[in-house]
Amino acid sequence: MNTWIAIGVTAFGCYLFKLLGLSVPAGALERPVVRRLAALLPVALLAALTAQQTFTDGQHLVLDARAAGLGAAALALILRAPFLVVVAVAVIVTAAVRTL
Repeated sequence: MNTWIAIGVTAFGCYLFKLLGLSVPAGALERPVVRRLAALLPVALLAALTAQQTFTDGQHLVLDARAAGLGAAALALILRAPFLVVVAVAVIVTAAVRTL
């Protein structure tokens, strides 16, 4: 039963957070600093998530095949490869390193 209470509290909290966002005055959202932060925040969150998923295993830092795949994807991005090619290169390199 504790799980359902946690789900209910989380859902209610998400609803309140959404409601809080809707109640912010429009003038506050039009400030240049807020617009700049809103543009950069998704990139920073995605970079942090990528680093956390690539270089950690539980509570420990690791350097394994995922790091090689990320490096290969970064190189493909520098070479201006299309997105699907970047993903394919990362998958192939990660699989090759794990095989070795």
